[in-house]
Amino acid sequence: MYAAIVFLPIIGSAIAGLFGRLIGNRASELVTTGLLFASAALSIVAFKDVALDGHKYIIPILPWIHSATFTADWTVRVDSITAVMLVVVTGVSSLVHLYSIGYMAEDPYRPRFFSYLSLFTFAMLMLVTANNFLQLFFGWEGVGLASYLLIGFWYTRPSANAAAIKAFIVNRVGDFGFALGIFGIWAVFGTLDFDAVFTAAPHMVGKSFVFAGHNLDILTTLCLLLFVGAMGKSAQLGLHTWLPDAMEGPTPVSALIHAATMVTAGVFLVCRCSPLFQLSPVALTFVTFIGATTAFFAASVGLFQNDIKRVIAYSTCSQLGYMFAAAGVSAYNAAMFHLFTHAFFKALLFLSAGAVIHSMHHEQDMRKMGGLARAIPFTWAMMLIGNLALTGVGIPYLSVGLAGFYSKDAIINSAFGAHSGIGSYAFTLLILSAGMTSFYSWRQFLMTFHGRYRGQDHNEHHDDHADDHGHHAPKLEEVHESPLVMLVPLGLLALGAAFAGMAFSHFFIGEGAHEFWKASVFVGGAEGALPVWVELAPLTVTIIGFLIAFYYYILHPALPKKLADRKGLLYLFLFNKWYFDELYDFLFVRPAFALGRFL
Repeated sequence: MYAAIVFLPIIGSAIAGLFGRLIGNRASELVTTGLLFASAALSIVAFKDVALDGHKYIIPILPWIHSATFTADWTVRVDSITAVMLVVVTGVSSLVHLYSIGYMAEDPYRPRFFSYLSLFTFAMLMLVTANNFLQLFFGWEGVGLASYLLIGFWYTRPSANAAAIKAFIVNRVGDFGFALGIFGIWAVFGTLDFDAVFTAAPHMVGKSFVFAGHNLDILTTLCLLLFVGAMGKSAQLGLHTWLPDAMEGPTPVSALIHAATMVTAGVFLVCRCSPLFQLSPVALTFVTFIGATTAFFAASVGLFQNDIKRVIAYSTCSQLGYMFAAAGVSAYNAAMFHLFTHAFFKALLFLSAGAVIHSMHHEQDMRKMGGLARAIPFTWAMMLIGNLALTGVGIPYLSVGLAGFYSKDAIINSAFGAHSGIGSYAFTLLILSAGMTSFYSWRQFLMTFHGRYRGQDHNEHHDDHADDHGHHAPKLEEVHESPLVMLVPLGLLALGAAFAGMAFSHFFIGEGAHEFWKASVFVGGAEGALPVWVELAPLTVTIIGFLIAFYYYILHPALPKKLADRKGLLYLFLFNKWYFDELYDFLFVRPAFALGRFL
């Protein structure tokens, strides 16, 4: 059964990829989607068997590399953390496949698209079921390849090609660090097998090696190198620039990358290696710092974006920062819980945005929307649930709320409960990020669905300014709900976004956490009672964020444009994403081109 979960998607990918022209578009869609639903159904059985009933399996598939004392075999390792990831990856991916049947209906290259989607899923499943660092690296590079193929799927667009190359190259930077970390683990421990490395790690505490005349702590160095890989995959500050540009791929790709596959790989890696990270306070401090800073940075950039998908992309970047901040204060279980709940509401938000774009004839600029609630009420309701889950709306003390409420508050409480300088830093930035998350989420929601419809007057005044892809916003009476095949996945994801937190908080972060994780993840988090103001702070800033968005976009809709036209320094700084792209262009891109021309 466990091997089938992993290999069903690659079988579907091979059939659609190699024989797609032979069997046709419809058969390719049905084969890949059907096999993924089978994989998802088996994953639910596995989750019950492993995470809830307490079993653990290590299933050999075939021998791989045997060289002198080095061995690395293909193995499927299934423990609690794997079981959680299997449900997330196959669950979201199967719904994305189903949704894509409607979204990509007019695309002539559907077999190739579905083949890539299934390949992406297979690579991620290889990654999460790995029993050694080399197999994990295979899956790691596999999702990098698949993201390149999918982001650049519409290869006739220069912007899509550029975004695919950017994602690939930025990830190579992180993966170089990850590869060095794997080399280091082999050099230090003589094995790449997880259990052997984690068992031997405590004997390395306090030991150092000499590099370039400096004494460096072995475990800290290894953890930091592994984390550099995680920073690339999970788009943390510094290696984040590829993630917003990944929006150039079709919307289902965005949902898959952002909710279930590529970007969660870094969080999974840190949590899987929690026995190593726990032995290195310096590495944990760095993880917390990067996570909290990324959460704040990405939330601030999301405040003024106008592309409906780009707002959600920066939201992903920010939420990943939350997960790393949790891991950095040793609350790995809270990090995994947020990964789990985030998969539901982020996939829901992306696919809802896709439904809006589909209804708007591929228009993505929120300034050309407004008043769509009347035309597409079901999509409105789905986006509302996604927003409530993302902003973490719930009632503290009663413990009643949507999915994000349970996991996000657990992270914020854990940061406060760390009672350390870096914990306080993280707590402060995460609270500020929660307020900004609320503002940009409700700004997006209100600009899209409420107020007056701005599509037609925008077209009349700017008839020569169709968007980048030559699309015009339609008349309001031309806006209709998406087909059922796109709406059913939204409904299923909405159930997860609403109830996954309530249903599973006991296992992930509650009294049953130690039993649930079975030492596959180090369980930490806030101990004892928290001050009332700490419990109420997330809800308070969430309400404030909503009220500010309501003031600007419903009560005074003319104000935001006036403020934007002033081009104040802070507005330009945030709108231009802290000028990271410009800085990297100056530091790396231009010198590289200059060197190329010279040679």
